[in-house]
Amino acid sequence: MITAKYDIIVIGAGHAGCEAAVAAARMGSKVLLITMDMNKIAQMSCNPAIGGIAKGQIVCEIDALGGYSAIVTDASTIQFRMLNLSKGPAMWSPRAQCDKLHFSFNWRYVLENTCNLDIWQDKVTSITFRGSRICGVRVSMGAKFSCKCVILTAGTFLNGRLYIGDEVVEGGRMGEAPSLGLTEQLSSLGCTTDRMKTGTPPRIDVRSLDLSKLDVQELDPNPSKFSYLPFKTNIQKGVVQKPCYIVHTNKNVHEVLKSGFDQSPLFSGKISGIGPRYCPSIEDKLRTFAGKDSHQLFLEPEGWNTYEYYLQGFASSLPLKVQMDALQEIKGLRGVKIFTPAYAVEYDFFDPTELHPTMESRIIPNLYFAGQVNGTTGYEEAAAQGLMAGINAHLKLNGKEPFILKRDEAYIGVLIDDLITKGVDEPYRMFTSRAEYRILLRQDNADFRLTEMGYQLGLVDQFRYEFTRIKYDTVSDYINYANKTSLGPKEVNEYLVSVESAEINSKRKISNLLSRPQTSFKSLLNCVPRGTKIGSDIPEKLSEISSIKTEQVNNLLNMPWGKKGDRGEIDPEFVHEEVLKSAEISVKYKGYIEREKGIADKLRRLEKLRIPDDFDFSKVTSLSMECRIKLNKYRPRTIAQASRISGVSPADIQVLLVYFGR
Repeated sequence: MITAKYDIIVIGAGHAGCEAAVAAARMGSKVLLITMDMNKIAQMSCNPAIGGIAKGQIVCEIDALGGYSAIVTDASTIQFRMLNLSKGPAMWSPRAQCDKLHFSFNWRYVLENTCNLDIWQDKVTSITFRGSRICGVRVSMGAKFSCKCVILTAGTFLNGRLYIGDEVVEGGRMGEAPSLGLTEQLSSLGCTTDRMKTGTPPRIDVRSLDLSKLDVQELDPNPSKFSYLPFKTNIQKGVVQKPCYIVHTNKNVHEVLKSGFDQSPLFSGKISGIGPRYCPSIEDKLRTFAGKDSHQLFLEPEGWNTYEYYLQGFASSLPLKVQMDALQEIKGLRGVKIFTPAYAVEYDFFDPTELHPTMESRIIPNLYFAGQVNGTTGYEEAAAQGLMAGINAHLKLNGKEPFILKRDEAYIGVLIDDLITKGVDEPYRMFTSRAEYRILLRQDNADFRLTEMGYQLGLVDQFRYEFTRIKYDTVSDYINYANKTSLGPKEVNEYLVSVESAEINSKRKISNLLSRPQTSFKSLLNCVPRGTKIGSDIPEKLSEISSIKTEQVNNLLNMPWGKKGDRGEIDPEFVHEEVLKSAEISVKYKGYIEREKGIADKLRRLEKLRIPDDFDFSKVTSLSMECRIKLNKYRPRTIAQASRISGVSPADIQVLLVYFGR
């Protein structure tokens, strides 16, 4: 019998588990990460991509706080796109196609090179208690490990079940066994559980397709990245990106798919779990949008050196023959061969309204939940929850105040507040529309918002902290310059005409000219007669910090599939471009930013109005009955949180304000 003592044990090495384990270990806790397969660490079970609308902002926030998702993504990227560039910067969202094997191996490299962190390959069968206190876990091979905190990040493996037509297989992922027993144990201790469903499409052998009949998705000619660290990715250094392709279903495809509806476990009632509304299976789409003759699909590469492609948008639980026959009817896919069929997976999750904002269970002290076990969907949402769980587990064990992000501070704050306040009736997915302060929560400024916090926590190292300080000192210099410096008609009108903007008759401040949508900061600076020397000291400042070697920087530069060639060499011009971009957004959208800050400041006052943890709302008879029931169920910590609960009206909030003497 092997026994060992740890501070924190993390169950599951998906995206949530990896971030949780690394964060807690880097902060100083002794951590054990238990996974059923060390070759599937941070496995991209679904699409081989990170980011997207609002999800990309979350990854940037993880990076700004000192997490690793962005770093691993940048080291594994095979294609990058910035989505929504035709809209304002609040909507810009980075997205990267990744080599999924490289992604997993890079995460494993990080884990194995993090101090205070051990890995154990096995299946956890139960959490052990001494009285009502968590004291460890048992695994299937007989080992026992003691700990003070457990973070559960089991993904889709809790009583997981896979469906392909009439075929039903126990498993959390194709070819992998489910995790049994934990749901029943925690349910018996008072945790509320239910079932959810998700799905994945077939993986296709691209050699069997006629790519000449497919539309190539446009590539980003100037690819960006996720991490704020000042190192270029391989594709930014000129490595040719791998393209994705666009295909469409048609009436023939739909008719074949409909012929299998009577064998669909989704429609027969075999699957009771709720599926994701925003990423439905193909049969769901046909039933919901019965009038549509075609649906757009994306064919995405799974890696640099593989013929395996992912058919995004074609998730299904239909029988294998129906899938194959339908695929044959898609233009360019006649004769298609598949590596893995589409299938649905049903699994257990726990009610997230039973969580504190730290991700700790209200029912079982020192038990934290993160990822799909909380009813969310997506690698990015899972990673964010894992990071917050790891941080807060460490803080609690060391008697420190919890770390909680507000809705106007981060998308991560929106995510967690939505989960614990509103709960879920379908797999939760982050969108920019869920954030009322999205102009403040842009992908370009997460380091400005959060890096200082990460530094105080001990997750942001000295190199990153000094780099961020240099960056935003220079941004501030540019903003001040734009507010003080004027340009006259002779200096700027030629440029204004070239971008189809109205000419000026008298001198205007650069900040005023920059408010025009057609203008750019860089071009306006070129109109200054003597030019500007702002930022000229960036190379010298970067040189001063380039010798600082930290664990995170070394991990980034030495990953097996990371940065190549000029390892560790910072490009000052590249940094200068990032500074200019940040300054331009700050000046161009100043009015919107200031207005949203004002709204956030007013609402933040309600965030400061705390409600006692043991307060009995039922005794406030002037509240509506629905309100009393909801408040007693969800136990909001503040008046602001209470105001976001469905069923609590503005009149109820006024009653609470009067009751608490405010």
